[in-house]
Amino acid sequence: MKIERAVDIKTVKRSIDQDTEAQLLSVQDILNQVKEQGDAALYELTEKFDGVMLEELLVSPEEIQQAYQEMDDELVEIIKEAAKNIEEYHVQQKKQSWFFTRPDGTMLGQKIIPLDSVGVYVPGGTAAYPSSVLMGVTPAKVAGVERIVLVSPPDKNGKLPAGVLVAANESGVAAIFKIGGAQAIGALAYGTETIKSVDKIVGPGNLYVALAKREVFGTVDIDMIAGPSEIAVLADGTANPAYIAADLLSQAEHDPRSASVLVTTSEALAEQVAKEVDKQLQTLPRREIAERAIRDYGAIYLVESLKDGIDLINEIAPEHLEVMTQNPTELLGQIKHAGAIFLGPNSSEPVGDYFAGSNHVLPTSGTARFSSPLNVDDFTKKSSVIMYSERAIQDNAKKIAAFARLEGLEAHARAVEKRLGEKEDE
Repeated sequence: MKIERAVDIKTVKRSIDQDTEAQLLSVQDILNQVKEQGDAALYELTEKFDGVMLEELLVSPEEIQQAYQEMDDELVEIIKEAAKNIEEYHVQQKKQSWFFTRPDGTMLGQKIIPLDSVGVYVPGGTAAYPSSVLMGVTPAKVAGVERIVLVSPPDKNGKLPAGVLVAANESGVAAIFKIGGAQAIGALAYGTETIKSVDKIVGPGNLYVALAKREVFGTVDIDMIAGPSEIAVLADGTANPAYIAADLLSQAEHDPRSASVLVTTSEALAEQVAKEVDKQLQTLPRREIAERAIRDYGAIYLVESLKDGIDLINEIAPEHLEVMTQNPTELLGQIKHAGAIFLGPNSSEPVGDYFAGSNHVLPTSGTARFSSPLNVDDFTKKSSVIMYSERAIQDNAKKIAAFARLEGLEAHARAVEKRLGEKEDE
């Protein structure tokens, strides 16, 4: 990994797809096919892109049962325990409707309502992601969403990974469909003969999935446009270089476009981490992917002080941030922009990915400056509740009418003045 002393936010490397015109045209064509042809398009596109001719889109109970048989009992129990931890964390986020009254009898409030239906996209391709099932489904379930369905691309045999099926079944999804890519997003947004449309689509995916989510936004809601995974580590000279290297590689193995960054006050640590990364890369099964990511988007930045390091971190606004300093909790209040913050040497990023309970669907590409991890609020909507008493309308009608006329809206003014019993202007 390259060590840099002069740090400018403009030099921090991130993968941003500049030219997506060709991909966007392809996505728009796919979405139109699904919208116009329904199930027929899904079967055709799955054969084209996934190389399999499906007999059914819906995963059968027999396939789910077989998934349990294929998985080691201990792994099933681990999934169950992780699901419990994730639910426990998200229950703390749940909010209640609220109301208050004024002395004049006015009642005001906010009604919090769960969405009716949600579609969870779970990526496939180079790896299986049962953890993404739990992270997408659990907050929706805690919010009270009635119908939660899951989509994920099948393998060459028309199957989904056993871990994905077990996690989905344990999460209580209503249905699991063997479709992926932009066509899956289209099915969830527009509906087909087999798949009923949903109100919101969540979950990460590749560039085509991200573009499709962007295209259907407005027809349905979406969580975010997720970019490649990223991690930043803020460390001083007390940190363990082997830990840092391992954690940087944990994100690099996701995608050749993943970003792994160390910000440190210690030149000695920087050099040790660079050597450790090279050493640990040699034995990684996904070495080729991780090596490209480290080469293209990995970096070590030397800063004069931890304050300078925090300033840089807040500029980067990373998806994942690990703080490996002598007193990490003392720095927490100064960190403003990060999707998830891991404090101390034992809080390795994969702890949050799988087991701690926090959500691993996080803002990427600097969007942590203004957005949050997937949470229960994402699966609810709010309605304002207003009930004016007779006294309140009598006291305030003229003020409201004056405000309406300020904006040139006479009918608005007359609507409230009707409650005063006044005659309409001739």
